[in-house]
Parts: sequence; C-alpha cells; structure tokens
Amino acid sequence: MAQNNILGIGNALVDILTQIPDDDILEQLHLPKGSMHHVDAETSIRYGEILKQYGSAMAAGGSTANTMSGASKLGVETGYIGKVGRDERGRFFENAMRETNVKPMMLTTETPTGCAEAIISKDGERTFATYLGAALELNADDIRPEMFDGWDIFYVEGYLVQNHALLDTALPMAKAKGLKIALDMASFNVVEDNRDYLRKLTKDYLDIVFANKEEALAFTHLDTPEAALADIASMCDIAIVKLGAEGSLIQRGNEIVTIGPIPAKVVDTTGAGDLWASGFMAGLVQGKTLEQCGKMGATVAANIIEVVGAKMDEKRWQKIIDALKVL
Repeated sequence: MAQNNILGIGNALVDILTQIPDDDILEQLHLPKGSMHHVDAETSIRYGEILKQYGSAMAAGGSTANTMSGASKLGVETGYIGKVGRDERGRFFENAMRETNVKPMMLTTETPTGCAEAIISKDGERTFATYLGAALELNADDIRPEMFDGWDIFYVEGYLVQNHALLDTALPMAKAKGLKIALDMASFNVVEDNRDYLRKLTKDYLDIVFANKEEALAFTHLDTPEAALADIASMCDIAIVKLGAEGSLIQRGNEIVTIGPIPAKVVDTTGAGDLWASGFMAGLVQGKTLEQCGKMGATVAANIIEVVGAKMDEKRWQKIIDALKVL
C-alpha cells in the first residue's frame, strides 16, 4: 500500500507566543532557556500575567498539530487525534485544524484546553511553559481501532512518551492496521526521563525516528551525532538527526545522507523541528529520495524560523512550494 496519508496524535494546545527583550525574564520564571516544562493551571495563569506586558499572539499549537498542518499545506492528506476542553480555546483549536485542511478527530472534556506559553528569546530560541489541561486526559480508553482505518502513517509526538498506557494501546493498534509509525523525540529532557521506555518503543514499533542532536545523544548515551544516528538506525527503518544550523543526517540501512544547512534569518525557532518533519514526510509519501526528503524538511524549517510562531502565511507557503519544485 502506498504511504500517502498521515494521521497524527498529540497534545492539543493553544500556543501563546511572546517575544521577550532579554533572558532575565526566564530566570525570573525559573525556566532553563530552550527547555519545555510542564506547569499547573495556577502557574500557567501567573506566567501569562507576567508575560502579557510584552504582547502576545495566539495560535493552534502542539507539536503534532504543527506537523500535520504543515504536511497538509504541502499537499498531503492529514488527520489529527487530540483532546480539548469544551471551551473557547478548544473551538479555536478545532477550527484552526479545519482551516489548514487537517481532519480533526477531537475528543472533549470539561477540563480547560491546554496552552503553551512559548517564550521567544532575542536569538530566536524558544522556551515552553506548558499547561496540558485537557490534553493530559487523552488516554488509552479514547483510542479505538477504527480511528486508524484508511491511514498509512501514524505520527506521534515525543511529548506523549510519558503516557505509557496510551502508547501501549495506540501503537500496537496502528501496527495491526498496517500503518507505519513515526515519532519525533520532541525534547531532550523528555528523552532523558523516559529513555528505557523510548528505546523499547523504537525497537518494537517505530519505523521513522526524528531527533535533534541533544535528543539523539540523550537517547543513545553516545558522544557524536554520527554514532547516535547509527544506533537509532539499527532499531528502525529511517533515522534522522537534525543539527540545527549545521544541517541534518539521515540513515536508512546502509544509506547515509547528509543534508546541508539552508541559510535563514532566525527570528523564532518555534516549530522548526515540527515543520522539518512535515517536509520530510511529505517527500516520503510523494516517493522522493531520502536526499530530496531531507531537503524538503530543511526548506520548510528554514522558512518557519524566519517568522514568529509555527504558522506561515500563504505567500510564504507558495515560496516554499516553488522552491521544492526544483529539488
């Protein structure tokens, strides 16, 4: 069966994007720069109050939602499983999915919709304080076999790795329906906290693994990205290690591809990894070579870091699509 459409599952969050003038604010909030930390509802509200003085914008977010929206913009049929509250933010999220032609398969609860304070430093690095809210209630009982009917690839964000029961239900179910499974490791601290479980998942279920350098080294306990790539590739079909401004590495079996960096003016790195996965998987489902897939990922990622947030306007998407035609 052709791998030509993608179903994603993830934490359905509304991103609150704030650009800060200096990193002293991160110290005030006790947030290590570049990290993702979970906070409770009270802390989320308090952070929001502190950050609102700098101005902010709201967007549908969450790692998988960003990836599915991006792949949809590149002409791939996509779907999304997530849980939101029966509130204004929940409706905002679902409508945003529909607007990017992602098929929403939303579950609902009385708990408020989750939100992520995406705090953007002057150098474009982003730090997240995430209140999962309703997303935290996405559980194994929500997953049914028929959800996977008609889909070819099942994409999972690494932030869900902490929910063992959910993945222990969803991944075997997807495999039983013949889907390929892709996972983005998402955050080095999540990898460190769940390393043994994540390695077992990779060996047992995963076909495609996306990681950045820090995540790959945390996952493998090896010293170089090249060694980490080989270790990950020994467990799955396709391994990708992204090196930021230095490009990326891809391995499938004995085939190793190096993708050079694409120059970009860094404004905000929010969504860079998510959109890299969009481009790569869009290429994959369209039958491109690994090198072409990697260049597609790099092209989309280079564009997203030039704007604030993980969404781009139609003019920029057209520029991307034109650039991809000549790969």
